[in-house]
Amino acid sequence: MNELSLHILDICQNSISANASLIEIKIQEIIDANTYTIEISDDGHGMNAKTLSQVSDPFFTTRTTRKVGLGISLFKMACELTGGTFSITSKETIGTSIKAIFKHDHVDRAPLGDIEETLTVLLMNEAGIDIRYVHTYNHQTYYFDSREVKQILGDVPITDYNVILWIKNNIKEGLLSIQKEEKNEVSR
Repeated sequence: MNELSLHILDICQNSISANASLIEIKIQEIIDANTYTIEISDDGHGMNAKTLSQVSDPFFTTRTTRKVGLGISLFKMACELTGGTFSITSKETIGTSIKAIFKHDHVDRAPLGDIEETLTVLLMNEAGIDIRYVHTYNHQTYYFDSREVKQILGDVPITDYNVILWIKNNIKEGLLSIQKEEKNEVSR
């Protein structure tokens, strides 16, 4: 996968398969520390110790439709190619957390890509899932929580075309804003 947002989409689809109702995605870019951290957590049914020990193996999958499970192993490899670290924890009935720390400036670190498209695709296809997305760029943070949006919408479904367009634009503008604010703060 040539964009990190596609890895995020794949991991979130695993969360949905695990009956998660809340998926939290945190991205933290700390330029001075040269780190690009992606954390994805869910409240799904989790994994037992045996499954957890095998989940990074590309020839292991719990799906019955194919014999390989490349998602987590490819994400781990993408992280480690940059000199980063990867970890996954899971507890049955509690959920799963994945943390990947990339070297921010490494030539092999894929770009984030179209994260707003990734998040809106998840919301459109899985209206029963809530997503909390937090993106920090040095000292500036953008925050999105579908639970708050649903509360404001009332009877209007989050999958409504105009709502999805608004969410997509809000995320895109929010991410541009935190980078711009940080650059303005540094130049003072």
